[in-house]
Amino acid sequence: MAFIKNRLLTLMILFMSFALIFSPLTTEAKGKGAQQRQCISKSSEQLKHTLQKLWIDHTIWTRSYMVSALSDLDDKEKVLTRLLKNQDDIGNAIKPYYGDAAGNKLAELLREHIVLAGKVVDAAKSGNQDDLKKYNSEWYKNADDIALFLSKANPNWSKDELKELLYTHLKLLTDQVVSRIKKDTDAEISAFDKGEDHIIKLADTLTEGIIKQFPNKF
Repeated sequence: MAFIKNRLLTLMILFMSFALIFSPLTTEAKGKGAQQRQCISKSSEQLKHTLQKLWIDHTIWTRSYMVSALSDLDDKEKVLTRLLKNQDDIGNAIKPYYGDAAGNKLAELLREHIVLAGKVVDAAKSGNQDDLKKYNSEWYKNADDIALFLSKANPNWSKDELKELLYTHLKLLTDQVVSRIKKDTDAEISAFDKGEDHIIKLADTLTEGIIKQFPNKF
């Protein structure tokens, strides 16, 4: 009987020792988790959601226009109008931080991006290699202009990083066009999926830069 009592007492002591050792760690971990959750404000989450949706819309409506343009569908102009509106919406999204002039300038550059994309699609469709080379060069120059404009507006946005992100965006769009022309549906779907994942990365890069530059707004 005494042996059993001693055994129970030993187990109780061990249990209490473990509780004393691990309870502060658990409390500390919970405290850190709560602190991290507090750091993610509603305004920062809203900005992230807004920019992701706008840039995903950018890929969706760009593809819709590409499909309509390559097939000469009757909805081509209406789809283009909706696509161009998306560029205005993206410009409007940065106005609370950079002002109307900057927002309008970004929208202007993005509209140029779309117009040139249309010319690239038309040249690829017709097989005009001279026009394709010309407009493709202008398309990448426009990407350079966008990267330069944004990097000047926010020191947290690296010009080289933005150029790389935009260049990848253009390549994946081109892959979709080429695959569509070749009627390689699997490759086209793959390029679109990669493009959507990539555009979310671009949107998040912009969100992170804004939050770092204007912490008091978040």
